[in-house]
Amino acid sequence: MSVSSPPIWSNVWSNPYRRRWILWGILAVTFLLVSIYRLLTAVIAGPVMSAFGITGTQLGTLHAIFFVIYALMQIPAGILVDRIGPRRTATAGAAVMNAGAVWFALAGGYGGALAGRFLIGLGGSVIFVSLLRLCANWYRADEFGTMNGLCFAVGGVGGILATTPFAIAVDVAGWRTVVLALGTFGLVVAVVTFVFVRDSAERAGLPAIEGAPERPMLSVGEVREFTVRILSDRWTWVAAVMLYCTGGVNLTLVGLWGIPYVVQTYDVSVTVASTITLFGGIGLVVGPPVIGRLSDSLERDTEFIVVGSILYTIALGFVAATGDPPLVTVGVVFFLTGSLFGTFVLTYPIVQNRYDDRASGIAIGTINGASFFGAATFPTVMGWVLDAYWTGDVLDGARVYTETGYRVAFAIGTVAGLVSVCCAVWLHLHDRQE
Repeated sequence: MSVSSPPIWSNVWSNPYRRRWILWGILAVTFLLVSIYRLLTAVIAGPVMSAFGITGTQLGTLHAIFFVIYALMQIPAGILVDRIGPRRTATAGAAVMNAGAVWFALAGGYGGALAGRFLIGLGGSVIFVSLLRLCANWYRADEFGTMNGLCFAVGGVGGILATTPFAIAVDVAGWRTVVLALGTFGLVVAVVTFVFVRDSAERAGLPAIEGAPERPMLSVGEVREFTVRILSDRWTWVAAVMLYCTGGVNLTLVGLWGIPYVVQTYDVSVTVASTITLFGGIGLVVGPPVIGRLSDSLERDTEFIVVGSILYTIALGFVAATGDPPLVTVGVVFFLTGSLFGTFVLTYPIVQNRYDDRASGIAIGTINGASFFGAATFPTVMGWVLDAYWTGDVLDGARVYTETGYRVAFAIGTVAGLVSVCCAVWLHLHDRQE
């Protein structure tokens, strides 16, 4: 009598090296939704301005409130994943975020829309840190650069889905229906996270993964100790300033004002414009994992950061100087700014490796918050600048701005790029000294 072989699913689920990819995938889906939510206001800028009767500055604030609460929550998010684990933290975050998406979709006025975006940012703020902490628990240290890049690539996929595919869906069903559907799907994923995800191989009842041992949760005293150490480290602040500039500009130009810029400067539809900004998402998908893999293989990080920051600044400066280069060139610039962000995220393992593995959540959350502080301030600043260049016309419910206004917006991004170059050089020089 022959003995049947165990089902494939059983082999996958009982093997920690295979199961970790399933668990990573579950949290990655939630982070994908975070990436869509944070950028979707660019595609629906016109309908939202029309629906709520708001100005460019108010739209910038509506977009930015997600990033304000997201940024403020990064250190608390790091503390949460280090204290109670990524599973429970991500489950709660996914539930709050997607409930906020449902609220936003059903909002009857500007105040309700702000409240919905606030909840989306509040819940979404813990997802990325939970995802990276899960990687720290299930993957070896020499795999972390690659996994870090893959996590950011998920954000890039979300950026792609938030452009042309989202624009097409909105054209077909309306923005409220699409956002409501996303929120409902996300609530289901929150339940799946709680049921299936486990914080480590040991907690899943599996053999420990070699090179990724169980890390005890931090005590309250240790949380205080590590938080003080991380916040008093110059490396943390230099990396944070760099991410504030580059992450903030990327999420603002590509995530909010990129589509209006293309629509109004080149007289094309929102769908065509979203296709151009989609190249930024493609760059974010391609750049971080490739650069992360190269960094792990060549054991070079600060060199990549310096070169990346210089090229990034040149790309933004070109648009600021020319105003309306060929449309294909704008697509190339968006692709470069997305892909080169892969050099800036090398600061995550650099900062994380300066501390005990058990405090990885706090270390990551601290510098990750800087990107979103940038994304919270740059939209409103650029919205204020653009309102100063308002032509007085309105197109599809959105204000029309002059080419000069958009050139000033890209010039602001260029100055931020120059600051990032200074930070990159500092990191490189001090890395050689240590």
